[in-house]
Amino acid sequence: MKTPFPAASTETKVFRRVAVTTLAAALLAGTVAPGVAAADSSAAVPKAAAGQDHPELQEAIQAFVDAGFAGMQLRVHDEQGDWVGSAGVRKLGQSAKPPTNGRFWAGSVSKPFTATLVLQLVAEGKIGLDAPVAGYVPKLGLDRRITVRMLLQHTSGLFDYTGEYYDDGTFAPGIPATGNEWLNNRFRTYRPEELVRLALSKPARFEPGTDQNYSNTNYTLALLLIEKVTGRSYAEELQRRILRPLGMRGTMAAGTRAQLPGPHAHGYYRYQDAGQWKTVDVTRQNLSLLAGAGDLISTTQDLHTFISALNGGKLLPAPLLAEMRKPYGKLGYGLGLFVQDLGPNCGTVYQHNGSPPHSYGALMYSSPDGKRTLTASVTYVDDAARSLRNEFPKAVGRLLAEVFCDGQAGSADEAKPAQ
Repeated sequence: MKTPFPAASTETKVFRRVAVTTLAAALLAGTVAPGVAAADSSAAVPKAAAGQDHPELQEAIQAFVDAGFAGMQLRVHDEQGDWVGSAGVRKLGQSAKPPTNGRFWAGSVSKPFTATLVLQLVAEGKIGLDAPVAGYVPKLGLDRRITVRMLLQHTSGLFDYTGEYYDDGTFAPGIPATGNEWLNNRFRTYRPEELVRLALSKPARFEPGTDQNYSNTNYTLALLLIEKVTGRSYAEELQRRILRPLGMRGTMAAGTRAQLPGPHAHGYYRYQDAGQWKTVDVTRQNLSLLAGAGDLISTTQDLHTFISALNGGKLLPAPLLAEMRKPYGKLGYGLGLFVQDLGPNCGTVYQHNGSPPHSYGALMYSSPDGKRTLTASVTYVDDAARSLRNEFPKAVGRLLAEVFCDGQAGSADEAKPAQ
């Protein structure tokens, strides 16, 4: 889905958008107050880190729960090893804490994976970064001015198939990705080509290359590009090129799978029905709606493994990694990564966060050398009003300050939600 944090100037506009990942959450009144869990000593943690005591990190994730999130699991990796912890509850009404390496819907964290696959094919000479996408997938009838780079950079101008809010306040609907209509259709299966053709049936937002607009269509089209060029499915290429070489056994492209495997925390949606508030468990959902753009299942350990390997130069040649990490436009977006300056004493981080339509959110941050990372998942009770959208950036800002600014207050600005 739309994912948090680039340019601060987009904040007001972004919160109005239909598929924005604000991760706004509010626990049902009257549910059991979630407690905080200490760092999980039973998790697989390097010996150097196993004895670390970081109360400031535990306090930072507790701040999410205090703001209304149901639960959070966090992993921080630095030169001394890993720290893992969790806060809140695994399920509403129960006391068990979220697993510290449980599986979750990762949402738009999928985009750097898709971009990496495309750039690996560029490195092999099978795709031209500045070649027309139409040359690889001619049957779609794409504007020949749209290049592969424009897909990864969100500068193609293609309509987002989940719908578009325009600057004048008008809304052009797409496939419902929020609200009660999504709730009633959350198990529907979509084919990637179906999603792209719906987007192509709508007017483009702008001429290719003339502006920037975060659109899931770009990355679903990138999935079709990968499959066309390789002759294999996206899931097969993901396994072959990234997951298997890095030993990422907790990650998969969900496809039409609606169930999270193994231990996991639950997410919820709250809505009104005949004047009565109801809350439904939406842990099970079909993310074929976001093929290539937001349909990964993962863990905090695997997200650390990926972002560390990527920034450590293990997945791409140095020139292409440099292209990927070069910020562009009003979003500060490279080729599948946001580039975020955290301010004095903190430096730059490379990140991509995300959420499926409702109830889950994922965080993935890395220092430039990949040696310091922050990966996390939150669960919450979502609603149509996105109730706590203003609290989420504050909580993330505090967490970033602790991890990347040595806890210096004010060094990391509040995380600004993007699209």
